[in-house]
Amino acid sequence: MTEMTLAAGPDGKVHVGWEELETLVERLARSIGSGFDVMLVITRGGMVPAGMLAYQLGIRTILVAPVVAYDDVGTMHEQPVVLGFPDADLLAGHDVLVVDEVWETGNTITAVVERVRAAGGRPVTAVLHYKPTRSRTDLTPDHFVHETDHWVVYPYKYGR
Repeated sequence: MTEMTLAAGPDGKVHVGWEELETLVERLARSIGSGFDVMLVITRGGMVPAGMLAYQLGIRTILVAPVVAYDDVGTMHEQPVVLGFPDADLLAGHDVLVVDEVWETGNTITAVVERVRAAGGRPVTAVLHYKPTRSRTDLTPDHFVHETDHWVVYPYKYGR
């Protein structure tokens, strides 16, 4: 789902405020619809929008996949580092909504999707922002709100 390409500010970044974040999550929820009883959140960036999305969609079972794509100074790892993952019995047989804030290379969410499938779950991906020209995977997000090639700064990441 793409409605428009976002323009960057003078610093070359797209800045998202709290009200805009709420609107983005509402649009994403409308795109997704219903039918999910399990949400799998990719930390850390996906935590806030996923929590908001869970309320919108009425999802109460929220699982966490701590995955590191960047180190603390902003250098991207060659491959995402999966620090933990839910037990297979929590995913098997479920339509699993996999949520992150942004699809940059796609490597992080692809690693999670592969693990969900291996556990017997049926993953569906959802992100706020999709960067198609930076993606390094054959997959594309099942649901997204905006396309951009710019760095996106979310309100819960200000000061980073």
